[in-house]
Amino acid sequence: MAELLSTIVRSPLFALDAERAHALTIAALAGWARAGTPLARDCGVSPRLASRVAGLDFPNPIGLAAGVDKDGRAIGGLFALGFGSVEIGTLTPLPQAGNPRPRLFRLVEDRAVVNRMGFNNGGIAAALKRVAALGRRAGMLGINVGANKDTADRVADYVAGVSAAAPHADYVTINISSPNTPGLRDLQHGTALAELLAACMAARATTPLFLKVAPDLDRAAVDAIARAAIEARVEALVVGNTTLSREGLRSAKASESGGMSGEPLATMARARLADFRSATGGAIPLIAVGGIASGAEAYTRIRAGASLVQLYTGLVYEGPGLTMRMLRDLDALLSRDGFASVADAVGVAGG
Repeated sequence: MAELLSTIVRSPLFALDAERAHALTIAALAGWARAGTPLARDCGVSPRLASRVAGLDFPNPIGLAAGVDKDGRAIGGLFALGFGSVEIGTLTPLPQAGNPRPRLFRLVEDRAVVNRMGFNNGGIAAALKRVAALGRRAGMLGINVGANKDTADRVADYVAGVSAAAPHADYVTINISSPNTPGLRDLQHGTALAELLAACMAARATTPLFLKVAPDLDRAAVDAIARAAIEARVEALVVGNTTLSREGLRSAKASESGGMSGEPLATMARARLADFRSATGGAIPLIAVGGIASGAEAYTRIRAGASLVQLYTGLVYEGPGLTMRMLRDLDALLSRDGFASVADAVGVAGG
């Protein structure tokens, strides 16, 4: 592990500012897709990994979390890495620049990232033009929507985003859990959440609606969110997002404000997954996010109740081959334990 990390740190991308390196990666993946790179799902991914969630057929349970390709510029290239789903965004009704730079920081000693991007994106209309121009997709496409920072009506922004995205997406995720838009997480509670879910469910037509929640929740909040999601008939919960916690971090950049993701988030993310599994009783599919960077960890989350998993920061430290390694390892673990499908393993660890 130390040798791998040392190699990555010396790589050209790690010599660059984190946001600049990210932009170059997205540009490279976009070019890769235009060059006609073979799709990874066509290169021997086991049918054992096919997963049906929310009425959708995912070729495998490993997805790309929102935030990597905010504007939908490299969807084809990202699918070519082997992902069963790619979630673009967060997209807002109007373009916005986000927070001042620098706003993205690698915490190399902790294998983590801190960001305070602030929903920087070119607006949903521009991204949907790129989505409409896509050819065959190798998996499920999610579109993650949010509210503009300066909006006078956040619910109206979410409704506008859901309405616009639904005809183009396999599923739409409403993101009310970013710590980088002041007051956004208030929508996770009480009547505000119930009203938001009712409005967005009415706006989505027949497209499945997912809800993305924060990991920084106590058990009472978990129970309330679970009840609201089940009552509104939301199709899945994405558990969770980045955290404001900095417990146990060693990097000098750990003091930067924003949301932290990566390996140190794993323990909290596992705990919130267990809480939501208990609170929902398996009545709604769960998608695990946070600190997932191996097939073994993906399998742990599946056994704990996740129907799908998503990753982001793991790619920063493990590289673009991570997805296919995870798929091979996950398939081997399912086979070892006698599971014929991912669905057979969901929640077997209890909860």
